Parts: sequence; structure tokens; C-alpha cells
Amino acid sequence: MKTFNKVSVTVLTISLALGLFGINSAIAAGPSAINLGSAGNFTILSKTGVSTTGVTSVVGDIGVSPAQATYITGFALDLSVGSAYSTSPLVAGKVYAPGYADPTPANLTSAIGAMETAYTDGVGRTNPTATELGAGNIAGMTLAPGLYKWGTGVTISTDVTLSGSANDVWIFQIAQNLNVSSGAGILLSGGAQASNVFWVVAGQTTIGTTAVFNGIILDQTAIVLNTGATLNGRALAQSAVTLDSNSVNAPTAASSIVSIPVAVTTPTQVTTTSYSGESSYTPPAQVAYITQADAVNDSGCAFGNKFSTVTGRSCVSQAASTNMASATDAGCIPGNKFSTVTGKNCGSQAGASSAFGQQVRNFAKNLWKGTRDADVKSLQDFLVAQNKGPAAQALANITTTTYFGEMTLAAVAEYQASVGISPASGNFGPITRAYISSH
Repeated sequence: MKTFNKVSVTVLTISLALGLFGINSAIAAGPSAINLGSAGNFTILSKTGVSTTGVTSVVGDIGVSPAQATYITGFALDLSVGSAYSTSPLVAGKVYAPGYADPTPANLTSAIGAMETAYTDGVGRTNPTATELGAGNIAGMTLAPGLYKWGTGVTISTDVTLSGSANDVWIFQIAQNLNVSSGAGILLSGGAQASNVFWVVAGQTTIGTTAVFNGIILDQTAIVLNTGATLNGRALAQSAVTLDSNSVNAPTAASSIVSIPVAVTTPTQVTTTSYSGESSYTPPAQVAYITQADAVNDSGCAFGNKFSTVTGRSCVSQAASTNMASATDAGCIPGNKFSTVTGKNCGSQAGASSAFGQQVRNFAKNLWKGTRDADVKSLQDFLVAQNKGPAAQALANITTTTYFGEMTLAAVAEYQASVGISPASGNFGPITRAYISSH
């Protein structure tokens, strides 16, 4: 009688698991995710206030409670009479405070309670994968999914990589402060998602200048992002959140991938030219793109751009972007966000709308979230030049790229709503193309 060795049995077992349950469920690892409840509706949620200086961009909603709207500073809030939320040119989303119309006060109370419950859940998790790893300094490490616990603070002075699949979960329990040094990063590889990474911090979380941070921060104290830092995740603080010229993005499958450098072959863009409407279309599966910060010599990262105009990736240096060009700057020709002469931020794009409209009206294909090509940049330039509201203004603040993400989706929806296209779904398809072509 023929027998199977242990290796064969193991391979057979894995094969059956993959076939019956799918690859994601078969390889998921780590603890169960922390349930954020209604706190998960917010990109930034704070009990005592949210402040910003410089040109900050937030994708998603902001909420403060029990502190009032006066404790949301630097956002130039615009509140319509009787509205349940305010808007800001820096926020591609809505801003909520207790003094706004119903049901906002009750919703905020519920969200704050959910945030506190989530923190209690996270700090109470047991059976850690490792305790006191690196004596509190995990710089340079690559960490598998799991529960990591420290009775001290944690310092990240150089890049840390979280390596795992899309369903894997990481929970970091930190009893004191979390400090990420300037230029360091929390990088994701293997398909890991920022929405499945939880930093449960008792002390203050400080993210250094130009650092890139992935994950959801549940902080019992304060969260501070220094100049130019990027957060792909959520900042949920039981005290204040302080920002300075930052990019803060709600975690999604597209925006959360900040990966270690790997060789990438750009796939051929798949397009569809016929479907019933913008809202009902389900685009084909997209290949995840690497968004690792480019080297400073990337030709598309000139002139203070936050994102490369060549590759669409994040630029390391943002120094020049905080300086406004003079009205006579020769490099601020119509349509330029940054001067081609001085690299300073051009305060006006007068005359650009018509030129960009001519480009967009000639599009013969559909664009949707996840698309990456040159037409996306043309569409973004058009939306910025049209300047229909806060989403377009937020898109201008980070400058245009070749990637169609959450902010572009919001800006397209904003444009559609402003010109009466219904439903205002954010997908760019035949209805919107036809409108632009005829106007």
C-alpha cells in the first residue's frame, strides 16, 4: 500500500484550504482586528481639538467632541446656517463639531465612545507575539503579523517594514510614547493594509518631519505630526491632534500601500468604453502600484512638488512648496501649480480651465479609482482649474499626479454635483465626458 509522507499531506492540506476558502482567508495571520465602531467614520477624531499650520491635506472626515468648533483651528471652516457639518479647503470630506445641527452632536458622542472602547480593547489584548522587542527600538526591523507589547515607549529611527497579506493584522501596545524620527517610515509589503495596523499608545505619538506612517493610531493622549509628515490611516486621539503641512489619508486598498522598493512592471491600462452609467460600473481588478517615496533626484520631483509629475509617486522633499511665488514670477504660466523657474507655489492658475477642458473633452475612455495614466493628470488639472469646492482645492494642495485616488474621486463627484450630473458618483465616464464635450 502506498503511503504519503508528511510533506505531501501538508501540501495537500494547504491546497484544499486555498481551493475551498480562497487565498486571503487561508493566509490571514495575526490577532483579530480592533473594531472601531463609528469612530471608523473619521480620519481624524479628537476630544480636545485639531489644529494645523501650513498647507495640510486631509482626505476623509474630521470630528471633535466634547470640544467645540472653536478648537478646530487653521482649517478656515465654512459653516452654512443650520448645517450639520462645515467644510474646509484643506479637507476632502466634512468637519463635525458638537454645536452643529442634529444629528451631529449625538453622532459625535457615539464616535468618541467607540474610540475609547476601541482603545480599551487594544490595550487589553493578551498573548503577545513578542514583548519589549528591541528594548523599545524597532528601527530597521521587518515584523510579521502579530501582537507586540511594550511596557515602555517605542522609538522608530529608521524604516520599519510590516510584511504580510491583505487580511493580516498587527497590533502594537505601547505603554508610553511613540516617536517616529524625521524621514523614517512605517512601510507595508506583501499586500499589507494600513486599515489592519493598530498603534495603541498610552503616551503621545509624534511623527517626525517628512516621515511616512501607515496605520490607525488609537492614542490615549495626543498625536503630533511634524512638518511634511504623511499619515495613511486614522488619527484617533483622546486629547488633541496637531498638524503642520501634512498629508492625512483615510486608509484604503489603494492609498495604504507604502511599500519597500521592488522591481515593478507597469501593467497595460484596461479601459471600457460602454456601460450604463457612472454609478453602476464596476471597474476591472487593478494591480496595486508601489508608492514608495522617490529618490530626491526624480526628475518629476522638481520645484517643490509633493508628488512626482513623472511617476506620480511621493516626493521626499517638499521644502519649496511652502513658499508662494510673486505675481510676476515668469515660471507661473497658466496652469502651473509650481513655478518652473523658482519652484515656488503659484498662487493662481488663471486661464488654465479652458486649456485643460480642451484636453479632457477629447478623452475617449473611462477613468475610475485605481486608474493610473497621463489622462488622470489632465483630469486632475481640469478639476483644480474649475475649483468647484474643497475637494478640488485639496487636490491642488498636493499637486496633481497620474493616480486616480480618493481625492480625485471626491473632486470629480464635487464637479458632477456642481453642474447637475446625477448621480454624482465620482466615476469619470460617458455622462461626464458628454457634458464637458458639450460645454
